Amino acid sequence: MSRSVLLLRAVNVSGRNRVPMAELRSVLNDAGVLDDVSTYIASGNIVCRHPSDPVAACARVRSLIHDEFGVDTPVILRTHDALARALASQPFVDPVEKLLHAMFLEGAPQKGAVAALRERLVPGEEIALVGHDLWISYAESGVHASKLTKAVLDRALGVAGTARNLRTVRKLTELTA
Repeated sequence: MSRSVLLLRAVNVSGRNRVPMAELRSVLNDAGVLDDVSTYIASGNIVCRHPSDPVAACARVRSLIHDEFGVDTPVILRTHDALARALASQPFVDPVEKLLHAMFLEGAPQKGAVAALRERLVPGEEIALVGHDLWISYAESGVHASKLTKAVLDRALGVAGTARNLRTVRKLTELTA
């Protein structure tokens, strides 16, 4: 059975965009949009059987979340194989694991996005675009000291994305196997 993960952007972060995962599972099961639904941690990771029409499923999940919880969030799908490829193609040599994030994008970023983002890097940060995944290796001061804010990333990329730390990406790969 092929499994995928639907990644919700910026839910249950800093007390904003509250989407209780147990309630979300119930809503999704009741709506019959996805099969074999589970969630992983509270930050918006829905693991399910791979939908027959991924684009329609993402749009329907986004609509349900908006209608039920008042939250409008992009819903980005990655299959198990896509997650495994992302892990295998992580571009940095010996990164600090807790500072490494994959930002999964809805589609291709606009031309010049990576160059624009490189101008904003603080010393010690690195970024690399691999397909539709932007890898960010944050400096020792961490995410909170980075100039790669949500607004900066959105403006430069021109496409929605949602980031997960390396540990979460590994776990989601395991859960979709």
